[in-house]
Amino acid sequence: MSFIKLNSNSVLAFFAAIALLAFVLVENSTHNERQKYYDEKLVAATLARDAAKQIKEYRLKNGVFIDAVNDPNETALIGQDITPITTDRGYIDAKLASTNPNFAAVVVEMLQRAGVKENDHVAVAMTGSFPGLNISVLSALEALHVKPIIITSVGASNFGATDPELTWLDMERVLNEAKVFRMRSVAASIGGGSDVGRGLSPEGRGMILSAIKRNNVELINEGRIEASVQKRMKVYGAHSSGAPIKAFVNVGGSIASLGSLVTGEVIPNGLVMELPAKNYPMRGVIVEMAKRGIPIIHLYDIRKLWVEFGLPLNPMPMPELGSGGIFIREKYNITLTWIAVSVLAALTAIAVYLDKKRHKLGVDIVANQTSTSVHEI
Repeated sequence: MSFIKLNSNSVLAFFAAIALLAFVLVENSTHNERQKYYDEKLVAATLARDAAKQIKEYRLKNGVFIDAVNDPNETALIGQDITPITTDRGYIDAKLASTNPNFAAVVVEMLQRAGVKENDHVAVAMTGSFPGLNISVLSALEALHVKPIIITSVGASNFGATDPELTWLDMERVLNEAKVFRMRSVAASIGGGSDVGRGLSPEGRGMILSAIKRNNVELINEGRIEASVQKRMKVYGAHSSGAPIKAFVNVGGSIASLGSLVTGEVIPNGLVMELPAKNYPMRGVIVEMAKRGIPIIHLYDIRKLWVEFGLPLNPMPMPELGSGGIFIREKYNITLTWIAVSVLAALTAIAVYLDKKRHKLGVDIVANQTSTSVHEI
């Protein structure tokens, strides 16, 4: 009786062909699947794109500076490097990444996962550092029909809303008047050191105060961070009309929101349902909200967030709306994949069985030969 020689080239070639065929079939079975909240995400991204266009049209109409070198997509959301209202160091790659309107879809997903529903109240802290990111947040809030309570720190880091004549509050007003967004900030502080502009020149602080005044926004100017934090908590409470706040969204590094820069680093980026237990140097609004059991959406380290959600750090040219894994993901045909795995597993099992049987036969033959030799002696 003869058995298949499993180490022969023909058998190995057969197995390779089957494996290759299975691979080709599985790879060609992929299909695009829309992710959860696809419609809301697309609405938010579209709003973010339209908002950026509105700001650009306003800048062009009024002759406001557009940096074509540092803003290669000419989004008009990248400001000058240093002006009298520049408060902190900022990085151009993070600012460019924040201009991608598709990030609004990420904010939609985070809000949905936090349990935010239509007409819920959401507390928001913004700065002038990331106008593109601010727009994405407002777009997500608008798309989900929630009620934001927004407090802004007007000062901006490098390449943010650093134009004294077009601060974030001014951009917000332009978008509100154009009916892109319904919401605007209800209060604002100077921002920067101690939330009162420490490190800015008197001229710079005066420019920010003028922006707050011309936009008819309540001024928060408490002198100490602790007092600024408590003032903000009171403002959020007063504007929620007794309704619970369902989430707190922090955009950027406002000292009043964080309490200290160390806090901003140790709190995880993105959605945080419960803050890690740490001895925070100073408790900003973000810690106070977490103490009340309110979910946190912390948009601080832009580069980490973009890597996590597969967004390009240098979006040039600007990606199409609805592109990326946050909207659509490629999925394999699970049934076909399991069939392919099962066939390969079965073939492997058969090969092992035949191999063992062949070796067993070899042992029997050797045993018989040995027995015969001993008998003859």
